[in-house]
Amino acid sequence: MSSAFDFEPKPRRASVAVDVGGVIVGGGAPVVVQSMTNTDTADVDATVAQVAALHRAGSELVRITVDRDESAAAVPRIRERLLRLGLDVPLVGDFHYIGHKLLADHPACAEALAKYRINPGNVGFKDKKDKQFAEIIEMAMRYDKPVRIGVNWGSLDQDLLTRLMDENKANGSPLTAQQVTRETIVQSALISAELAEELGLPRNRIILSAKVSGVQDLIAVYAMLAARSDHALHLGLTEAGMGTKGIVASSASLGILMQQGIGDTIRISLTPEPGGDRTREVQVAQELLQVMGFRQFIPVVAACPGCGRTTSTVFQELAQKIQEDIRANMPVWREKYPGVEALKVAVMGCIVNGPGESKHADIGISLPGTGEMPAAPVFIDGQKAMTLRGPRIAEEFQLLVSDYIEKRFGGGQAAAE
Repeated sequence: MSSAFDFEPKPRRASVAVDVGGVIVGGGAPVVVQSMTNTDTADVDATVAQVAALHRAGSELVRITVDRDESAAAVPRIRERLLRLGLDVPLVGDFHYIGHKLLADHPACAEALAKYRINPGNVGFKDKKDKQFAEIIEMAMRYDKPVRIGVNWGSLDQDLLTRLMDENKANGSPLTAQQVTRETIVQSALISAELAEELGLPRNRIILSAKVSGVQDLIAVYAMLAARSDHALHLGLTEAGMGTKGIVASSASLGILMQQGIGDTIRISLTPEPGGDRTREVQVAQELLQVMGFRQFIPVVAACPGCGRTTSTVFQELAQKIQEDIRANMPVWREKYPGVEALKVAVMGCIVNGPGESKHADIGISLPGTGEMPAAPVFIDGQKAMTLRGPRIAEEFQLLVSDYIEKRFGGGQAAAE
């Protein structure tokens, strides 16, 4: 068949593996999910609670803001409290402006963090820039910590941008301002990485990122960066926005990049709604990786969208209930039922696609649609196993799902064998 019809993901781009507190980023390892707290890091109780929630939701790395002495002093206490809770989650320190000073003044903070994130656009200005950058790199080498050099176009190195704009203006075939800005972002990351290596930081202790807020810009910048470097890459659309806009924009850009084999770790940067759950961004990141077939985190619940044949809301309520139960139980199930994340459940609303979709799932139910007989056939491993009737169909099916999980993934399987 023509390659024009080959839509398989491209092989992962070869990148240098980086060990971040026991989590491997790059080098062909599975794409890592990470997130960031929005608490005041100096508030130890609030930060510990949010880090714990993010990690339990599936964030494998959690970044925290280290912006002043009080927050730096809190970092080792946060780390200690998490360990007492049995949560060995690698913490990433986010430094801007005075990171060199905070790391020097708070050695316990420098030791407790698993990685330092620095922004070459604000690590220092004018003649202090290279000096302060070097001080952070020296601290990273002293404590054997990796560094993410994270360029952001909202705080782009203005001296570099001005120089490239001037050079472009003098060029006979000038690029657009947008193209020059993209090139500046890429060069900022590469120049900083080269300087870090010249200072002695090994290549396997460097991760690069280049975040922008436009989908097409992000795709272009990371494609350029991937073509010119073998450093591990952290993907993220910055200032993605709130709700569906942020989810769609992040998924569109990161999905395209990962389909091209680009990206070693990702964050979905959602603006939380007032009082909203910060773990939503972790859930979206996991679901993006899962629907694209790159990783498996949680059992899939397939459910039809509903139509005029499904005026009853029973199938919607059952699908939601099972999805919520699965997500709530996953922290325990991962330990108790190895492999359960591969489970596929179908909750369908009528006879049109219900039986067929249920057969494709490990366990599925086709609920009666409008005007259909009040019976719900249940399919297990592709075969019709029974038919449920009466007012307790939903509760009975939930029990069947629990029994199936126990028999297939738990001790019941071993006993049956």
